[in-house]
Amino acid sequence: MDEENKETVALGIISRGISEFDKISRELNVEPKELESILRKLENSGLIKVDEKKGWLGTKIEIKPTEEGYREFERQLKILQGKWNELKNTYKSGNKQELEQKLKENKSFLPSMMMFGIIDMMMFSMMFSMIGTSMGNFIPAENMQGIDGGANDTGGSNIENDGGFDIDIGF
Repeated sequence: MDEENKETVALGIISRGISEFDKISRELNVEPKELESILRKLENSGLIKVDEKKGWLGTKIEIKPTEEGYREFERQLKILQGKWNELKNTYKSGNKQELEQKLKENKSFLPSMMMFGIIDMMMFSMMFSMIGTSMGNFIPAENMQGIDGGANDTGGSNIENDGGFDIDIGF
């Protein structure tokens, strides 16, 4: 994900109510030093406000978006939605070469679109089928965490290894 998209995603995470540094770092999947740099840029741009609150357990840093930050995030969401609509329309037209070209042009925006739930994953996978490639060619693995929606989650059971079911009959 490029720097501008990381800033947009960070602003989105903050706008959606996550205000603690550690949680933002985990959601964005970046190192604390990199997040610090991103937050400094957002603060210098007037898009977020950083407050230090002193409590019994020490100083707590809270990060909140400004009104301008909310507006900028909404503007970025509209841009991403427009790019997704373009991709959808190109897919529906059936032009493989044009779809592949648009996917390449918008490659850096795809993780952000996924992060904010703009992408319809079923249509997205059909796009890759149409052009005969895989999602991994366009989106780095670190940005595809959680995409399967838990489809391979067996809840910690041994069901995937032996093909059977674990049944507890209560004895």
